Amino acid sequence: MLAMGLSALDSTIISTAVPQIVADLGGFSVFSWLFSGYLLAVTVTLPVYGKLSDTFGRKPVLVVGAALFLLGSLLCALAWDMGSLIAFRIVQGLGGGALQGTVQTLAADLYPLKERPKIQSKLSTVWAVSAVAGPGVGGALAAYADWRWIFLINLPLGAAALWLLVRHLHEPARESTGRPRIDWAGALTIFASGGALLMALVQGGVAWDWFSWPSVTLLGTGVALIAVLVLIERRAAEPIIPGWVWRRRTIAAVNLALGALGLLMVAPTVFLATYAQSVLGLAPVAAGFVVSIWTLSWPVSAALSQHVYRRIGFRNTALIGIGAAAALLFAFPFLPYPGEAWQPMLLMLLLGAALGLFQLPLIIGVQSSVEWEERGTATASILFCRQTGQTLGAAVFGAVANGVLASRLGGAGDLDAVTHSLDTGTAAEPVRRAVADAVHAVYLGAACAAAVAFVVLLLVAPRRFPVLAPGGSADPRSKT
Repeated sequence: MLAMGLSALDSTIISTAVPQIVADLGGFSVFSWLFSGYLLAVTVTLPVYGKLSDTFGRKPVLVVGAALFLLGSLLCALAWDMGSLIAFRIVQGLGGGALQGTVQTLAADLYPLKERPKIQSKLSTVWAVSAVAGPGVGGALAAYADWRWIFLINLPLGAAALWLLVRHLHEPARESTGRPRIDWAGALTIFASGGALLMALVQGGVAWDWFSWPSVTLLGTGVALIAVLVLIERRAAEPIIPGWVWRRRTIAAVNLALGALGLLMVAPTVFLATYAQSVLGLAPVAAGFVVSIWTLSWPVSAALSQHVYRRIGFRNTALIGIGAAAALLFAFPFLPYPGEAWQPMLLMLLLGAALGLFQLPLIIGVQSSVEWEERGTATASILFCRQTGQTLGAAVFGAVANGVLASRLGGAGDLDAVTHSLDTGTAAEPVRRAVADAVHAVYLGAACAAAVAFVVLLLVAPRRFPVLAPGGSADPRSKT
């Protein structure tokens, strides 16, 4: 939980300190790469760390990942300009990818099936606490100390996590299968293809137009490298992304469903704060509470999901959760205008409960359907798809929101500029309605993503997930 907390807190604590960082280092035109660079590094390394944890064990990958994350944190605190800070954030992301995927895998290794919902809900609580506390802590450190403490605070937490891992994490001994063969060519191609595609999605429509030569070049390069990756992985003795990840119905269905989950999560995490401030007229602190409230019901629902899936199965439990989520997302555009704060808060509280019922059974179901030496790869694949879905969702829904604004206001416009005009009090009531319409369109798109996840689970996933081992036994390869 401490190791997971490092990565979880880092994704939220920096957001409120951006003005102080820019004032100190400059580089306003590229500050978004503080987030994008970290996201790129985490996403493209997930499959690599998953395979490495299956090859060498979870402990070495966690220790190296935590050490790399702490090195990146220290370097970030010593950054002398925006370029160096972005580069060191990427170093942090290289460690964060190991923490996110391997901790989830380790939870399945250490706890039997009946106890996994409890431990996974505790891990979800780490993200919930980080979502609530991160922005406030970051703002306080930036205002009353120095923004560099946002990164220095990771050092004592990380040192404690490393000490606990080295001293108390003991993995069962495994039979030696000879010298492991690492698919370096596949790993480098994953970095290159994922980096090109994610950079095109992150920067398209922001740093350059979607149909400009940078977007076309990056997208074309990414697609070409994916074709090369397929050829490499087919020939590799120990591929980073083995073919069985997509040939098995259970894993393929969950990959697609959690990709859709990442897509729909963009609506509340990215656009709800704008809606709360611009349409409801809330202060930033109150708007932050509206956004974060769904993270409170998510871990509670996840912990209780075991009582449902033990009766009706993993797939049916997830279908109930994503079906309810689709209905709640579809209901958002029908809230009264401008409305009261409790109305979106109630929807988000229910949405968190629905998604807790959806995500956790799928993760546990996949982890229970594979053997120990495949679990890291399988877990990393579904987390990779969720991360990629979030990146794609930010790009697609950003374009949707800006398109709606442009049509409502009769010209070109983007959500950031309109929101700034609202904050400075220079916008009229039609602009507020335009923002409401833009966010409503995003929520309708998120509802469609939830519907896609529902259809995928219904048509692709097996009615009952195969359970190969209960977990927690002395022999990690034992089956039942």
